[in-house]
Amino acid sequence: MTRINKKNVLIVGNSAKEYALAEKFLTYEQVGKVFVAPGNKRIAEIAECVDIREDASHEILEFVLKNDIYLTIASSDIAIKSDIAGFFQANNQLIFAPTADSAQFALSRAAAKKFMYKLQIPTPKFGVFEREQLAIDYVKNSPMPVIVASDIESETSIKSACSTVKLAKACVSDLFLQNEQKVVIEDFVSGFAFTFYVITDGYNVLPILPVRDYKFLEDGDGGLLTCGMGAFAPDYKVSDSVVNSIMINVRNILSSLEKRQKPYLGILGIDCIMVGADNFVTLGFTPFIKNHHAPLIFELINENLFTLFEACSVGSFADDYETIRLNGRSGVSAVLYSRLSNSIVTGTELIEDDSAIVPFDIPKNEYMEYVTEKGRNFVLTQTSSTLNRARELLYDDIDSVNFDGKKYRTDICN
Repeated sequence: MTRINKKNVLIVGNSAKEYALAEKFLTYEQVGKVFVAPGNKRIAEIAECVDIREDASHEILEFVLKNDIYLTIASSDIAIKSDIAGFFQANNQLIFAPTADSAQFALSRAAAKKFMYKLQIPTPKFGVFEREQLAIDYVKNSPMPVIVASDIESETSIKSACSTVKLAKACVSDLFLQNEQKVVIEDFVSGFAFTFYVITDGYNVLPILPVRDYKFLEDGDGGLLTCGMGAFAPDYKVSDSVVNSIMINVRNILSSLEKRQKPYLGILGIDCIMVGADNFVTLGFTPFIKNHHAPLIFELINENLFTLFEACSVGSFADDYETIRLNGRSGVSAVLYSRLSNSIVTGTELIEDDSAIVPFDIPKNEYMEYVTEKGRNFVLTQTSSTLNRARELLYDDIDSVNFDGKKYRTDICN
């Protein structure tokens, strides 16, 4: 019998995607211990959490050296921005993540817009402002609605869809009052939104799949513009022609970064909106998989993520992979949002598959019951042979989980 040499893994982050990633890595026979830094109390229920900040690269490296960590995965925007990848590479430690310099266009809306403009990638008309009055003057002369956003691209950054000049001016003023250094204003584009994910070692790139994204709180894309309320995949409306166009743009991006000696290693999400049969515009980028997409994508990929991330990190990606295989299933996910805090959650035990419900960083009371926080609380996911069946299973699960102030989109994959 061949003995498998198990290898320890460290994941850097503390939200739903890190929970889903840790859960997935624990299923691989070649993986030993799975650590998460800093993690949270929910992640600590399935993996070993380490009390180190995401941006404390020196402390994380010390932990890696002391605990025989073979591979580190930095999925957190904060960790990527702190350049943990560059620091680890300088110390000859294996890490799956882009450097801060290479990921700048995925961490900053202003950098993304300027990068797309330079590479002639279609994106909505935009302006980047460092002074409030200039931003307000721009709003006054813009057709409504517009998107007003902080420069930092993250799950917690502010982004508002404004239907009137008065509302847009108020949003601009609020951002500058919060000491935002830059504010990005762009034309609002209607159409169905999707994120296309790729994986790369900085030189070679392969598509993963397109994911239909639902960002607004209310059905029919109304209400608040959130970080995400649901998704389904694969998104069959994204044609081969669109995929080919996106891949051309991605290769141009990677080539530009490589020429600057800033190769991008990791997963890259490209946020797009369809504006016609085979026409799309690119809104921006994300330097890993979004929280509400991660459980869905991990269920549909038919690859061992440990060996996939390892291949990118050690430089064997081009030799080991010609495609990223999917399992042929379809999946639908939804976020359960709470309008209230401190509501007791019931019914989670009725969901049979543990991986079908992934919590954000929400607390439990002394009776080990989930207690809501205002905002996004859970991601529920179901897969099946068809999207219709996956959707039916998902909404059955949603009906099982209850709390005061419960809110979710009812039109996902309609």
